[in-house]
Amino acid sequence: MLTAVIEKNDKKAYIFIGIVSVVVFAAVVLLHQGLFDISLGFNPHIFAKINAIINSAVSVLLIAGYVLVMQKKYQAHKTVMLTSIVLSTLFLLSYIAHHLLAKTTSYDGDGAIKYIYYFILITHVFLAALILPFILYTSYQSLSGQFAKHKKIARITFPIWLYVSITGVIVYLMISSSYK
Repeated sequence: MLTAVIEKNDKKAYIFIGIVSVVVFAAVVLLHQGLFDISLGFNPHIFAKINAIINSAVSVLLIAGYVLVMQKKYQAHKTVMLTSIVLSTLFLLSYIAHHLLAKTTSYDGDGAIKYIYYFILITHVFLAALILPFILYTSYQSLSGQFAKHKKIARITFPIWLYVSITGVIVYLMISSSYK
């Protein structure tokens, strides 16, 4: 079993998790209020492709992390999960860059596939908005050596995080033909 790498201090951790979650949520909401008109010399929708690549990698890492913990390879699990968090942070920066610099794109499909797209998009956005504090809380429980609590909350966090990362790629694939 692993040992704690940070000191347990629930009050400070909860404040940190709350502040980070609110700031990130507010930043994402505010992104849709305006657009910077900056000529980059390249298509800013490249960030959407980067996001899809990162989300694909996170999906693979989350599954690998699950397999590793089932095999009781805790150190490897920890490394994979921390890598997932780092990649998710890079995703967030790329997401912000994309939405600051690119015009909003609408889905141009029709028929039943349009309803499938919007179902996936709506569930993806809703769960993406909720998952960050769970990811941070789950990580805190592990890093502070509270493994029983970590295991309990990870059973909720893991499938939601995996769904969000996979559906992010699906949304990209369904709308990517609209990026010009």
